[in-house]
Amino acid sequence: MKYLPKLTLLYIFTLFTIVSGHSQVSVNQNRLEQRIFDLAKFGLQENGETERVAFSDANIEANRWVISELNKMGLETHTDFAGNIVATRSGTKKNMKPIVFGSHIDRVPNGGNYDGCVGSMAALEVIQTLNENNVKTKHPLQVIIFSNEEGGVMGSRAIAGHLGKTALGVRNSTGYSMGEGIMRLGGDTTRIAEVARKEGDVAAFLELHIEQGGTLEKENIEIGVVEGIVGLKWWDVEFTGFANHAGTTPMNARQDALLAAAKYIVAVNEITNSFEGAQVGTVGRIKAEPGAPNVIPGKVIASLEIRDLSSEVIEKVFNAIKAKTEDIAEASNVKVEFHPLDTTADAAIMDSQIQKIIATNAESLGLTYKYMPSGAGHDAQDMALIAPTGMIFVPSKGGISHSPKEFTSAKDMANGANVLLKSLLELDKKMN
Repeated sequence: MKYLPKLTLLYIFTLFTIVSGHSQVSVNQNRLEQRIFDLAKFGLQENGETERVAFSDANIEANRWVISELNKMGLETHTDFAGNIVATRSGTKKNMKPIVFGSHIDRVPNGGNYDGCVGSMAALEVIQTLNENNVKTKHPLQVIIFSNEEGGVMGSRAIAGHLGKTALGVRNSTGYSMGEGIMRLGGDTTRIAEVARKEGDVAAFLELHIEQGGTLEKENIEIGVVEGIVGLKWWDVEFTGFANHAGTTPMNARQDALLAAAKYIVAVNEITNSFEGAQVGTVGRIKAEPGAPNVIPGKVIASLEIRDLSSEVIEKVFNAIKAKTEDIAEASNVKVEFHPLDTTADAAIMDSQIQKIIATNAESLGLTYKYMPSGAGHDAQDMALIAPTGMIFVPSKGGISHSPKEFTSAKDMANGANVLLKSLLELDKKMN
């Protein structure tokens, strides 16, 4: 019998383990959960809740920690000109485009510890799991932690080449404008255009995210395979009447901007409900001036947001709302103007092949799954403009999100991370 040299046997054994062992490789659930807890410390308040709005000191400190973690894993890590954290794990073949995955770690004011954070920490866990198991990939794997997702998906819009200059002047609750915030994160507003990638620069993009709704939990399903992400449009709706004394102005002689705005809010609800489908319309913010109890409001600015998978439906709902609001304004003897805001996001359909890969890998892990739309906007929405994109949902307890009560179990997070891991490996195998 002819014996092979020991080194050759070792090589064959190692290669067999890497190739055949992909199905056995899985993430460390406890470590993933611990990173979620560690991340929550950045911006921790005395009441036990965490505040980490984009551009805040807590956001900057959290970014430094994430970069440190990625550096420990041996990734080439940097902050790009839009303030995104970009970390690359080399592939074995030259000139292959990266498979990108990640999410965000900034939060809405008074938000929770799981929105964006699950996908971000799962991305770190996937890299560490691959390293520990010596799993190589043909494609480079690139983790991106997107900047200011909650303030208009700023980082992903920059990568997709759709961040308008006017957006840089918009301020968030920290008081910093987007432009100032980018500089605080280590970016450079004068070179943002260099961040943009064109179609073909990215082999594929995957994002793991909490559902932020109650469908999966209610139906006792473990994985959501996202079919598409709704488009959304925002407007400021400005009502202009005449501020006057509340005690001396007769009811029939008033130009009450707030009264008109109140009727508009009711109209948004009624009109949006009158259309067949799953579209939603929301008035989430209103400001009346001068804001005194004894003065008839002379000016009101109210928000308007409309979401749907169809841009055509959004336009139809908006036109109906606008026509009704103009009638309300005329009857109330006030003027009304609709000001579109630079936070528009087109609906994005997820890549059908990636959807199948996600579903197949969920099934191979013995997990229940369903195909479903996303009613919330995500970084994947902009990435879909430049690359085949897929999105994985895990359950949100009680359907609660953007709240300190937001919660996803460690088991559900690990399920999602394992589907992410296996889907990435299958994409690497199948894509050129």
